[in-house]
Amino acid sequence: MYKPLFAITLFAATATAVALHPAAEPAPPGPRPVTPVTPVTPLAEVRAPRIEVVFALDTTGSMGGLIDAAKEKIWSIAASMAQAEPAPEIRMGLVAYRDHGDSYVTRTVDLSSDLDSVYARLMDFQAGGGGDHAEAVNEALHEAVEGMSWSADGDVYRVVFLVGDAPPHMDYANAPRYPEVIERARARGIVVNAIQCGNDGAARAAWTRIAALAQGDFFNVAQDGNAVAVATPYDDRLAELAAAMDETRLFFGDAATRARLADKDAATAKLKAAASPAALARRATFNASASGAANLGGEADLVEAVASGRVDLAEVAPAALPEPLQALSAAERAAEVAAAAEKRAAVKREITELAAERDRYIADELEARGGAEDSLDSRLYDTVRRQAADIGLEYGDGARF
Repeated sequence: MYKPLFAITLFAATATAVALHPAAEPAPPGPRPVTPVTPVTPLAEVRAPRIEVVFALDTTGSMGGLIDAAKEKIWSIAASMAQAEPAPEIRMGLVAYRDHGDSYVTRTVDLSSDLDSVYARLMDFQAGGGGDHAEAVNEALHEAVEGMSWSADGDVYRVVFLVGDAPPHMDYANAPRYPEVIERARARGIVVNAIQCGNDGAARAAWTRIAALAQGDFFNVAQDGNAVAVATPYDDRLAELAAAMDETRLFFGDAATRARLADKDAATAKLKAAASPAALARRATFNASASGAANLGGEADLVEAVASGRVDLAEVAPAALPEPLQALSAAERAAEVAAAAEKRAAVKREITELAAERDRYIADELEARGGAEDSLDSRLYDTVRRQAADIGLEYGDGARF
C-alpha cells in the first residue's frame, strides 16, 4: 500500500445493504437456500505512490560547478520525476558534506514535500574547504541513511544519490564505514546510486564499489555535471505564472501552523529572488502537476481543501483562517475562496500549455546540439525511471529539462 507523508488521506466507510423481500408462499421444508453475498472490502485509505530521494552532495572547493548545476536543475529533476503514472508524491532531502577540519563535516535538510524550503536551503550551499583529496563520504552516507525521516512503508522508492569527486576517508577512528552503512540501507529498502564527477581513479574505485554493494547504479559525469542549459522564450512568462499561482495560496490552521507556513512563504520569496527564469519555469511546471500540490500548499491550503471537499469552509473557526478572511462574512469568505480556486485553475491551464511549447522548443534545440544523453539530468532521469518501476511507476521515453 502506498503511504505518502504529505498526502490527503481519505476515509470511506462501506456498508452492505440488505433488501428483504416477502415470500410469496411458505418456504419448503429443509435447509433454506443461501443467497451468495459478494464481499465488500472497505476502502480505508486512498494513497499515491511516493518517491523519497536524498542527494548527498560534496560541497568542497572543487565542486563549485556541480553545485551551481544542482541549484539550476533541481526543479527539472523534480518535474521529471513527477511525470510518472500514477503521479507520485515526492519528498526530497539534502546532505552537504566536506571533511573534518572544514567549517562543517555534514549539513542536512530532512526529507520534505515542501520543495520550496528544500531549494531555499540548497541555495545556501557554496563550494569551499577540502584540499587533502579524500572527503567525509562515510559520514555523508551515514546521515543520508540514518539521519533522514524515511518512511517505514513497504512500497516506496527510497533512493540516495551520492555525488562527489573524491574517495572516502577510511582512516578516521570511530567513524562510520560505507560497507556497514550500505548494509543498513539495503535492510531499509534504500537504493544508493553513486555519481562520480570528474575522472579521479581512487574516487572511481570507491564509487563503483559503493554502487555495487548497494545494488545501485554508478555513472560518471563531467566535473560540472554537464547539465543541460537551454533558455527559452517561455521562461519569463512561466516564472510569472508560478508567482501568480503562489498568490492563490490561502494558508489556514492554528497559530503554529500558520507561523510555519510564513517560513514557507519566506523560502518562496528567497527562491524567486535567486533562481534563474529557467529554474522558475520548471518550478511552475512542477507546481501545476499533481505531484506539485504538496509543494504549493499541501494540507494547509484552504483553496484545495475546500475544492476537494475535505474541509467545509463554514466550519473553519475564524481564528484559523488567513487574516484577510477573518473579518468577512460567511458569504464573502466563500466568494474569496472560490475566486482563488478559479484563478488557480486558469493559471494551471496556461502553465500546462506553455510548458508543452517549452518542451518542444528544448527538444528541437537538443536535437540540433546532438542530444544530451551524458548530462546529469538525463542520467538521473534514466536511473529513476528504471528503478521506480519496481513500485509500479511508469515513465515516458525522455527526460524533461
